[in-house]
Amino acid sequence: MPKAIWNGKVIAEADVSEIERLEGNVYFPSSSLKIEFFNASSHTSVCSWKGTANYYNVSVDGKENKNAAWVYHTPSEASIQIKNLVAFWKGVQVVD
Repeated sequence: MPKAIWNGKVIAEADVSEIERLEGNVYFPSSSLKIEFFNASSHTSVCSWKGTANYYNVSVDGKENKNAAWVYHTPSEASIQIKNLVAFWKGVQVVD
């Protein structure tokens, strides 16, 4: 079962049938997030073929990892399979 781990805590966990893999990233369904660790960020970025990504800050045990997770709420048709799924970087470990 794929998990996202940061600062020693599992922050997301999903069945392998629920995730999507794209460009080396594992995208988790929003329902798999342990929401107590996530706060919306005002940061956005634009990918030329996926669209605009929105970000979350991840906070665990008093430590914050800014913009460590991202989501495409309105992706392009070319990447519709990742709509509302969340991926990680900035030290968040994803393990199968």
